Amino acid sequence: MDRQAVELGDHILDRLRATPSTERILIGLAGVPASGKSTLTQLVIGHVNLMFRREHASGSVDDRDIAVLIGLDGWHLSRAQLDAMPDPKLARDRRGAHWTFDGESYVNFVRALRKSHADPTSTDGEEDVVYAPSFDHAVKDPTPRTVAVHPHHRVVLIEGLYCFLGIPPWREAGEMLDERWWLEVSEEEAERRLVARHVRSGVAKDLEEAIWRSRENDAPNGRFVKKNMLEPTRTIQSVEDLVCTSA
Repeated sequence: MDRQAVELGDHILDRLRATPSTERILIGLAGVPASGKSTLTQLVIGHVNLMFRREHASGSVDDRDIAVLIGLDGWHLSRAQLDAMPDPKLARDRRGAHWTFDGESYVNFVRALRKSHADPTSTDGEEDVVYAPSFDHAVKDPTPRTVAVHPHHRVVLIEGLYCFLGIPPWREAGEMLDERWWLEVSEEEAERRLVARHVRSGVAKDLEEAIWRSRENDAPNGRFVKKNMLEPTRTIQSVEDLVCTSA
């Protein structure tokens, strides 16, 4: 995965060099649950920021990060919102399905990124910052306005299951992305990873519940996305030695 992250990061840096300094590059990375989205995107962002600072070490650019990572988990509906639905138990059980997210708010966020301009020399006035929510795993609910996209952030990498889902309202956000990356993994491997993760994190109280959650919620969500997503511009195989192909 480290090697693949370097290759993807270098691709972003090459594209950045060919992009006017006032324009942002927006990239979405999607994949079924447990495909490795969070790990890969963190490595890619880390590589981009490190190499950009090294490249401009003797120039006038300061040491602020050029790239920022946004997780789609911040747009989860809160537990209170799920409990207000006609079938609260179903909503809780299916948390993670696309209808348990605030898709409209996500689209508004991507729209705001497209309307705002990048500016590496900006002093970051509050009016120039676009905020995204994040997800607090301790309280199991989203927290608003916790991740700031500043004008000096010329690369925004969004990771999440539905970041380029091809149905309303999500489709508009997906079409505004410059690149759409899909992280491919077999359903069997995804289940193996998910069951272990659910037990380890305490999401499931035991192995039986972990298997149920994987098969009755995670796997159906993954199948839904694969059937309804916009065409990826790049497909990445989620294996130990990742292989990437462009569409």
